Amino acid sequence: MNVARKEQIYTIDDIYALPEGERAELIDGQIYYMATPSMLHQRLVMEISYRIRVYIGEKKGDCEVFPSPFAVFLNSKKDIYLEPDISVICDKDKIASEGCMGAPDWIIEIASPTSRPIDYYKKLLKYSASGVREYWIVDVEKDRVTVYDFQWDTVEEYTFSDKVRAGIFDDFEIDFSEIKIK
Repeated sequence: MNVARKEQIYTIDDIYALPEGERAELIDGQIYYMATPSMLHQRLVMEISYRIRVYIGEKKGDCEVFPSPFAVFLNSKKDIYLEPDISVICDKDKIASEGCMGAPDWIIEIASPTSRPIDYYKKLLKYSASGVREYWIVDVEKDRVTVYDFQWDTVEEYTFSDKVRAGIFDDFEIDFSEIKIK
């Protein structure tokens, strides 16, 4: 007799019930556990976040930059809970004590071997469908920065020796050759 195994569907309550210090994301009822980030991963998050924050401050802009861990709920049902490595939010009404309620304007993920399938596929589709304006995947192992501009439906690829322009701002770019990755 064949018995079909029923797949467990998880909710935001399961995320909140995780043991202290355990991090995971919720996508379509499935929990994806997150590995502890490497030193290089953290260095990239800090360097990129810093450059964005300085730019926003110099321009006296309304956007805010939030490095992970920072909760992003892509919809009001709270059935998609993500912790992007970097979130830039320009609509202050989306910022709540719980995190970002809706799509950030710009998301940057630092790809790792364990996160790569989720970053390049699952998150790409969710971010595109939810209203994120721009999504970058920074992948040191592949020497690649992939920029998805959902406003203009374009995809550009760069290396770590390139300057990469942010589409959500008029005059901001990150020179990846200046970022120490070794």
